[in-house]
Amino acid sequence: MDILAFILFLIVAAVCALIAERLVPGTIPGGFFTSAIFGIIGAWIGGSLMGHVGPDLGGVSLIPCILGSAILVFVLSLASHGYKRGRA
Repeated sequence: MDILAFILFLIVAAVCALIAERLVPGTIPGGFFTSAIFGIIGAWIGGSLMGHVGPDLGGVSLIPCILGSAILVFVLSLASHGYKRGRA
């Protein structure tokens, strides 16, 4: 994988994570790079659950990446809300 393919992969993963953030209640803290990390982890989760389904852009299967990122955002938002309630 060359550097341009990796940058395209990061951009597509970040956009998928931002789409996932709009679909579920919860937010991704941080900016573009945090969204890219959530997108990469979400692509891994979605790929593990669904496999290679749907369109592919920049080496990222879009539907599993968005769904995996949505699952990740939802679970982390539940965990962070539970943590905040426990401390208050």
